[in-house]
This record gives sequence, C-alpha cells and structure tokens, in this order.
Amino acid sequence: MKREVVRKRGKIDANQTEIVKALRQAGATVQSLAAAGGGVPDLLVGFQRKTVLIEIKDGSKKPSARELTTDQVEWHLNWRGGPCMVVNSVGEALAAIGIEVQP
Repeated sequence: MKREVVRKRGKIDANQTEIVKALRQAGATVQSLAAAGGGVPDLLVGFQRKTVLIEIKDGSKKPSARELTTDQVEWHLNWRGGPCMVVNSVGEALAAIGIEVQP
C-alpha cells in the first residue's frame, strides 16, 4: 500500500516582496522557492556568480515568531550545500549576498 505524502506549503513573510525588490535592484537574480514548502528556504539568489539560499523572517515580529519551524530546522540540518542565510530585513538580505548597507 502506497502512503500518500502531504507536503506543507510555505508561506510568504510580509517583508518578502520588499526584500526581493531590493535584491533585484542590486543586480541579483531571485527565484522564490516558497511554494515548495517542507522547510525549503524562501529564496534562491544569484549574485556575482555565487548562489545564496535565503530564509526570510519578518523582523517586525517578536523573536519567538521569527524562529525556524521544525521543518526548516530539519531542512537546514540535512542540507549538504552552502549555508542558508536567515534574514529579517532588506539590509540583512543585501549583506547575505555581500553588499554592506550603511545605516
């Protein structure tokens, strides 16, 4: 008997649109992975011949609401590629691809 696997869909944080826009304005290519669910990071970002995985958390929420989900923690632990950066803001997202923003 084949067991049906139900995949949890990812949700998009309130600041994702703003972060994607800023990354693209900086010259990065951005692919949303949010629909993949299952703990997969939110964004696949290419910049200056490097690939960065980004998990977005809403920096306006309290710290407990910004914690990684169980699926995200498991995904991060099992990932054998480069690191997945967790960001809370446009500035952190830009820093994740190597662009330092002055305050």
